[in-house]
Amino acid sequence: MSRHIQVTFDAHDPAALSSFWGEALGYVIPRPPGVDLPEGADPLAAWDEFLARIGVPEDQRNTRSALEDPDGNGPRVFFQQVPEGKVAKNRVHLDVRVSPGLQGEERMAALEAECARLVALGAARVQRHEPAPPLGSGHIVMTDPEGNEFCLD
Repeated sequence: MSRHIQVTFDAHDPAALSSFWGEALGYVIPRPPGVDLPEGADPLAAWDEFLARIGVPEDQRNTRSALEDPDGNGPRVFFQQVPEGKVAKNRVHLDVRVSPGLQGEERMAALEAECARLVALGAARVQRHEPAPPLGSGHIVMTDPEGNEFCLD
C-alpha cells in the first residue's frame, strides 16, 4: 500500500517561505478551519486573525505554515520555524518540473524563463547544467529565499 507524504521545510520565516513556494509550485495556503475566504483574500492575514481569535500569542503566530496542491495531486508542504539557520547542503531537495517533454534549447529556454521568474520572487540562481545526452537533459540549480537548494528540471 502506498502512503501519502508531506514535505517539511525547517524555516526562519515560515510565512515568507510558504509564500515563495506557493508561487513557485502553484500551491495555495489553505484557509483556517471554519473560515470562508472570499476570492482574492490574503490567506496569511486570515490565519493571523484566526490565531489571534483563538488566543495564540503574536510571537507564536509565524511558527508554522502549510501549502496544498489546489488540484489535490501533489504532497502537502509544511514549514516549521526552527531557531538555527541552514548550515550545509540539503541531502534531499525538490526538482521543480517546469519543462516536461521539452529537449535541447527549447527546454533550456523554458528553464531560464522560470529561473528569472523565481529570482524575481527571491530565489537565487546557483548553476546551469547544460544538456549532456544521452542521460543529462540539462537543469538549473537554485536556492529559495532561505538558502534551500532545489533544481529546475
